[in-house]
Amino acid sequence: MPSRPYGISADYDVVIIGGGPAGATTAGLLAQNGHRVLLLDRERFPRYHVGESLIPAFMKPMDELGLTERMDQRGFERKYGGSLVWGNNQVPWKFSFLKGKYPYAFHTRRADLDALILDRARELGVHIIEDATVKEPIEEDGRVVGVRYALRGMDGLREVRGGLVIDASGQARVLSRRYTDVKWHDALRNVAVWTYYDNCERLEGDEYTNILIEGLDGGWFWAIPLDKGTVSVGYVTRVASAGESGQALEDLFHAQRDRTTKLRKMLAGARQSAGFRTARDWSYHSDRFYGDGWVLVGDTAAFVDPLFSTGVALACMAGSTLAKIVDQIIRHPEIETKALDRYATAYSGFFDEIREFVERFYDQTKYKEFYHSLAQEMIDPEHERKPADDFVTLISGLSGNHPLFQITLDDLIPDPSSESVPAQN
Repeated sequence: MPSRPYGISADYDVVIIGGGPAGATTAGLLAQNGHRVLLLDRERFPRYHVGESLIPAFMKPMDELGLTERMDQRGFERKYGGSLVWGNNQVPWKFSFLKGKYPYAFHTRRADLDALILDRARELGVHIIEDATVKEPIEEDGRVVGVRYALRGMDGLREVRGGLVIDASGQARVLSRRYTDVKWHDALRNVAVWTYYDNCERLEGDEYTNILIEGLDGGWFWAIPLDKGTVSVGYVTRVASAGESGQALEDLFHAQRDRTTKLRKMLAGARQSAGFRTARDWSYHSDRFYGDGWVLVGDTAAFVDPLFSTGVALACMAGSTLAKIVDQIIRHPEIETKALDRYATAYSGFFDEIREFVERFYDQTKYKEFYHSLAQEMIDPEHERKPADDFVTLISGLSGNHPLFQITLDDLIPDPSSESVPAQN
């Protein structure tokens, strides 16, 4: 077995596969609580990734990591709401995030954002190895106790062991492919094609920083303002519809773009500044979120269609919750199975809530009041708030009463004061 990289131990409390937002958030918060964490990523950061628009719920784990001020300092564009051309007759409407602790989110270049979170994890004490491709888990008596990985440009495999292995490898699904099956959600079996434009017009007035979501009868476009006049523009449609069109995805993008209203105005004087990228079959979830010695977080566990930009926030929120749970598992190993079961149940439930809302929102025959009432039905059945406020609360990821954010393990942890005391002679 080749020697280990300089300064890297043979074993850790936790080994994490993947340095994206889910993995880096989980790693940083565990290290912040004093645990020994190794994170392995096959890429060298910064690296490209799609998903440039965020929602306010993302701010909570960033607050825990001490990164909110740095995001402003890095010049990320603040996002205060969204503008839609959606619903019956594609009537334009808009929303603003509610006032409160997190009344805004950000639009970012993901390469910069992901590097920022990973660098913070490094500051907090996480040992990070980039250019490291995990090849296989190490199993003993049916339990995952570590991984074998290869370093770019070097021969052989190296081993590292951990009390728990967390798979945050995204859609690569390094462990998930071995131990779980994936369920694809047919109602959201979509394909996306996207590119970037420079010299774009912006939306006017208080919509200046909004994400634009423009629906058409066969799909929808996103337009995300980044920096220096650059806008990320993508088209999403059903896989089946794209196939039936007989057009290449790039040609379909151009044809549908010319049918838009607000987006076409934004791009009137713009120039395309990048090639096209594509992704398909975006909505899925794993049938298991944990096993003996391993657990999933982020896109390797589940992903929802990008309509409301929930991906990064869901991954980081789950990472924050998982870090709290793993912290207790390290201190009380006997609770591992029951604690991870609570995490998996809550995480899967939160994912299903978002997925159900997105699936029903895709019906573009309704008016905005229908979508508002739909949100209220899901998160505010007692009608304690206005339907429009419930809509914004839901798509901000701040419904707050979901079990994912309220997992308690106190009943699983033995109370030292209740232990029997030997009788005195």
